[in-house]
Amino acid sequence: MKSLQPYFQLIKDNRNYRLLWISQAISNFGDWFGLLALYALIAKYSDSELLLGLIIVVKMLSLAFFSPFAGYLADRFNRRKLMIFCDFARAASLLGILLVRSPETLWIAFALTSVQMMLSALFEPAKTSSIPNVTTPAQLVDANVISTATWSIIFTSGMAIGGFATEWLGTDLVFILDAISYIISAWFLYRAVIPQTEQTAEEKLRTRNPLVGIKEGAQYLFSNKHILRPSIAKGTSTMFLGGLVYLLIIVSEDVLKMGSIGLGLLYAARGIGTGVGPVIGRRLFKDQKDWVMVMGFSILITGLMYMVVGWSTNILLMIFFVFLAHSASGANWVMSTILLQKRTTDTFRGRIFSTEWLLFTIANSLSVMVAAACLELDLISVKPLIMIYGGVMLIAGSVWAISVTKQEKAYQNMSSQKLVNK
Repeated sequence: MKSLQPYFQLIKDNRNYRLLWISQAISNFGDWFGLLALYALIAKYSDSELLLGLIIVVKMLSLAFFSPFAGYLADRFNRRKLMIFCDFARAASLLGILLVRSPETLWIAFALTSVQMMLSALFEPAKTSSIPNVTTPAQLVDANVISTATWSIIFTSGMAIGGFATEWLGTDLVFILDAISYIISAWFLYRAVIPQTEQTAEEKLRTRNPLVGIKEGAQYLFSNKHILRPSIAKGTSTMFLGGLVYLLIIVSEDVLKMGSIGLGLLYAARGIGTGVGPVIGRRLFKDQKDWVMVMGFSILITGLMYMVVGWSTNILLMIFFVFLAHSASGANWVMSTILLQKRTTDTFRGRIFSTEWLLFTIANSLSVMVAAACLELDLISVKPLIMIYGGVMLIAGSVWAISVTKQEKAYQNMSSQKLVNK
């Protein structure tokens, strides 16, 4: 319990972070709670497996396509007000799904789900960009560890609770409760004070065209390699991890023959690992100068652990190594987030995090599509495919540890030299 004291202390002492964190937890719960009700609604009015798959594609593409504009908005306008707007608008979109009463009105669910995801694409970078503004530099690591651990707990519990609620209460009531959760999230944000460095009048005039603002954000990212490096860490990892997480569904069905029970256990291991990994990483690697190197080793370890998952046929072994894989992945996630928060100017932070989210979303989608195509075309069976994905991920982590780490060390040496010269 002593090792958890800094986290409890932060939540207790920092009112504005506490309110932002509670809002994030409730908002994340809303993201997952209604998901199975949405699937149940589609299944009720359609026998098409294609439509079930299509809703996933709609969610991912909506996130990806709107991310650049979301980052622009998060830098140009007050982030607290934007997050409150997102919560109320997401609540309204969920209530709108209640209008679906026949196969002919099913399109409403797809359209409003797209709207919900675009609003989430705006909420997330605004929230992540706000964390450094409500914490001290000394609190920033703990704040992000709490945020990631909270996501993990919500991930492992939100869908499960939503599934039971859908079965017992019906889809309509679940959508209503989900909408209420977003309104409660907005109430906590309303009570918070979230400082923000505003763009100058000259910046606002110059970037009044969203495309100009988005272009400036991209130029800022690619001209600052010390920011670019951590920004691609999540995308590099999920380029393989997205497909591997998808393949766990097939493993549970076809290899373990355990269906949703097996999948629930494997996904629970994933969620717990994602929460535990950052805590362990914080204790083992206290010097942030090493973090870019650690990101490469995290990718490598994640790939290696999944190779063991591909080799094994024992559910307990799989659970253990999925846990280890996502512990490493969770450490990568938090370290890259903190470096971006520290290295990015506040007026560009929304665009940087939305770009990172865009890369993550595209990489995840491609990873899943390639894995699904390989299985659909009978090019390879699921277990060898997991080992191939894990093996290539291991190679990617090794390349990162050699090349990207070398560039980071050069940057660290240059920064140290500048301090000496001063």
